Amino acid sequence: MTEDRRFTTPPTAEEMAVLAEQALAAIPHRLRRHIKGVGISVEEFADDATLAEMGIESAWELSGLYRGTPLNLRSVDDIARAPDLIFLYRQPILLEWVETDEDLYRLVRNVLIHEVAHHFGFSDAEIEALERQMD
Repeated sequence: MTEDRRFTTPPTAEEMAVLAEQALAAIPHRLRRHIKGVGISVEEFADDATLAEMGIESAWELSGLYRGTPLNLRSVDDIARAPDLIFLYRQPILLEWVETDEDLYRLVRNVLIHEVAHHFGFSDAEIEALERQMD
């Protein structure tokens, strides 16, 4: 899937979740097999506690977040931990969609890829390489 211009009005959270699942399915298999069990949640905005924790003043500035332990920091000696989750924040993504006229699927995909890359503990250069690979 390259471009999805079907949205002329803002999609619901459920429709955005479908776009996220499509984007997840497009991630190269060598990586996708390591993200099984990572949940995706579409929320309207990040909550106040998350924004404070990250030092972000406006909820409009955060479009996605990975919560979990990156694979490169895990150990077989780890104690049980909460499941890994990727949050997509609908309103900030929609604002960028309106401001840039970018394809909505591509926006959702780019946010998702960035957050998945955090799951792997990728550097910024590795994230950029992954994004280029998926274009």
